[in-house]
Amino acid sequence: MTIARRTILHDGPGGRFESMAVVDDGGGVRPGILLFPNVLGTKEADFAYAGRVAALGYAVLVADVFGQGKRTTRADADMARYMNEMNADRILMRDRVQSVHAVLKDMAEVDAARTAAIGFCFGGKCVLDLARSGADIAGGVSFHGVYDAPPFASAAITAKLLVCHGWDDPIAPPEATVGLAQELTNAGCDWQIHAYGHTGHAFTDASVNMPEKGLAYSPDADRRSFRAMTDFLGDLFG
Repeated sequence: MTIARRTILHDGPGGRFESMAVVDDGGGVRPGILLFPNVLGTKEADFAYAGRVAALGYAVLVADVFGQGKRTTRADADMARYMNEMNADRILMRDRVQSVHAVLKDMAEVDAARTAAIGFCFGGKCVLDLARSGADIAGGVSFHGVYDAPPFASAAITAKLLVCHGWDDPIAPPEATVGLAQELTNAGCDWQIHAYGHTGHAFTDASVNMPEKGLAYSPDADRRSFRAMTDFLGDLFG
């Protein structure tokens, strides 16, 4: 197995975008997975995670929804500026996640009838908004996501959803998590929430260690959520 990367430049709502395909070159046509990054945009950590997912037998597209060259680091004073632009215009965000889903389906390695999405933090919100838009993904996985509903009316959610959640996440406190469960129930969604005790936000991100702010890597939650995702995707496409 040889996991390869290739840059895909594509046009979308508001400009030019630069996503990264991560695939096993000898894998043939297979289900496609969108991977939506966190607040910083696409980066090496996302490409590495995508490689782990690709090794399970999927073609992965690490999705750029901020725009070509629009990336930040944790050292930036305004590291959330591009995410904030999206949060301020959820219609544009919806259009961008739908647009990059079309890019995934156009990849030669992807069975366009069998796609799903995963995402981290802000990327988890992207997964949820893609499902809320009525997109024809089979399913989605949100890791330590953000749950506030968009201002537009959601379509009936046909995608199955797995939400991997740190119970002590200050960005998504218990009332927000219960609210998401109620929203998904009202939308007719087949949903499940895996909540990890003594776990905060960013639990899959080994570069984060701010427990005083409720943000910290958790090896246990990272391992458990990856296994949960693996089983979930297997159920979707097995």
